[in-house]
Amino acid sequence: MKPVVVFGLQDFAELAHYYLTHDSPYEVVAFCVHEAYMPDTPIFKGLPVVPFEQVPQYYPPESYSFFAPMAPKQINSLRKGVYETAKALGYQFISYISSRATVFDNTIGENCFILEDNTLQPFTQIGHNVILWSGNHIGHHGIIHDHVMFTSHVVLSGHCEVGPQSFLGVNATIRDGLVLGEGSLIAMAASVTQD
Repeated sequence: MKPVVVFGLQDFAELAHYYLTHDSPYEVVAFCVHEAYMPDTPIFKGLPVVPFEQVPQYYPPESYSFFAPMAPKQINSLRKGVYETAKALGYQFISYISSRATVFDNTIGENCFILEDNTLQPFTQIGHNVILWSGNHIGHHGIIHDHVMFTSHVVLSGHCEVGPQSFLGVNATIRDGLVLGEGSLIAMAASVTQD
């Protein structure tokens, strides 16, 4: 496994560092942020912080992998932008899947952050750059497209499809067989019964 550079210096990056350190075969070696957000002291969690714009000079893509577990600001578009830029720079992305998640032989893309107590039933497909916070149920034959975030305790019933760049709030429930269009924003505790 290549060592990993993590994008960010806030909660999601700190959590990613913790999970990768304690529950994965990966080793985080550095963090990066956009140059405008570089801290005065370029150290985070005891590791170096470098400008994202210069990360290939410090950690070239042929020797290092990348992980960008960012918050869903602007309906995941900021995370999508970092993902696409790093991809264009030639980085391979890791995905983190908690050892405490229930998964089968599901198709799971790159740069996914799947935390504890998620249940991914058989025949589900997870795209690239997807975050499943803790405690979600992803029903059988479901499809979650790229750049999506589920918060916690979302129930996605069987045979549902979630369009790219969607956001699902805490305790939302999606009835079986539905399609959520691209960029859907599903409120906390919502009960969705139609496409």
